[in-house]
Amino acid sequence: MGRPHHRLDEWTPVTDLQDRAATATLTPTTEAPPPNRALLALLLGAFVAIGPLTIDMYLPALPTIAAELGTTSAMVQLTLTGTLIGLAIGQLVLGPLSDAFGRRGPLLAGTALYVVASSLVLVAPSIEVLGVLRLLQGVGAAAGAVVAMAVVRDLFTGRAAATMLSRLFLVLGAAPVLAPTLGGELLRVTSWRGIFAVLAVYGLLLLAVGAVALRETLPPSRRSARGVAGTLRTYRGLLRDRTFVGLVLVAGLTMAGLFSYVSGSSFVFQRQFGLDEQEFGLLFGAGAFWLIAATQLNPVALRRWSPAQVLVTGTVAGAVSGAALLVLAVTGTGGLVAVVVPLWAMLFASGLALPNAPALALSRHGESAGSAAALLGAVQFGVGAAVSPVVGLLGNDAAAMGAVILTALVLAIVVLVTVVRPWQLTDAPEDAAAAGAH
Repeated sequence: MGRPHHRLDEWTPVTDLQDRAATATLTPTTEAPPPNRALLALLLGAFVAIGPLTIDMYLPALPTIAAELGTTSAMVQLTLTGTLIGLAIGQLVLGPLSDAFGRRGPLLAGTALYVVASSLVLVAPSIEVLGVLRLLQGVGAAAGAVVAMAVVRDLFTGRAAATMLSRLFLVLGAAPVLAPTLGGELLRVTSWRGIFAVLAVYGLLLLAVGAVALRETLPPSRRSARGVAGTLRTYRGLLRDRTFVGLVLVAGLTMAGLFSYVSGSSFVFQRQFGLDEQEFGLLFGAGAFWLIAATQLNPVALRRWSPAQVLVTGTVAGAVSGAALLVLAVTGTGGLVAVVVPLWAMLFASGLALPNAPALALSRHGESAGSAAALLGAVQFGVGAAVSPVVGLLGNDAAAMGAVILTALVLAIVVLVTVVRPWQLTDAPEDAAAAGAH
């Protein structure tokens, strides 16, 4: 049986002779990237953005929602938790489905569910109904996150995968930072329900574009037919891989630093330092520059260093930044500048670490890329759901934020040293997945 071509077009079996010729010209490599790689990154990035936009765009409207639906702020905040739970559960379900039925079907079905749930929010009569719809939104949005990573694993490994994931983490990192500002601007011209109308239209556009532009990347010969019991065995097998579990934990703990910044910065900058909403928006958005810069510097760094080396460097640098933030905040040294500079350093370090942990984890399980990506995403969003309220419980000030960042990244370093042991990792061949070698 011929091996699959590596392109956005439909995977088609060919003869061995045809396959050798096609693979020689179409296999993705770092030396000769295929011309459609930028298009693939753009399309997958648009699907990945659904999750962060769904989580954060409605945050400025939470007080208004509580007043209009006659409920408490705590109940409204639970709709955010519901979305994160939906994202975690959705990835655990849709990941294995994408391994069994291919990538396109689950991606388009999940996006269709997302459009329906977002549209129904326009007529949600109560906070309970809104909570259920937000949960369903999360399940639908999970399709974009898990399938995008699985598609990357179908086509790339090693440095090539880390480079492609850097493009996706550009979206995944910037969207949560910019989404609240976008939501606030929308509230100038529409109600909170209008935000969900915009999200529904965005999902509908993606559904149409994805149906036309994204072709199958997992050929029938590589699909699994394991059923529920087989899926559970797959997850059990993944969890028995010490290095994989360690890399997933590192990715989740690194994401904890980002979530602590997103959840606590409004209280730190506005309450503690007295910035108004416009000043906070500018400062909050400026942090996105450093995260974006690091994710785009990552492919350059990978030309000289391995993904494991860049991961270790980013994690350690993030921990040092968290320690500096905590010390300066506790001692009251330097004021606002002494808080902003270490935070930006942490965001830059996270931008180096975040793409490489998933790339290394997924490179170990190409035969179950959907399930592996699902576990990875579920852990990251699960950490987000757990970490988001911690800064508030500790006082919603700069010291609390620094303590959470430092704790999370020190734990990540401990996991790297004791579980992952990066000095033992070797790069996967750049075209291992591309050649269908399992």
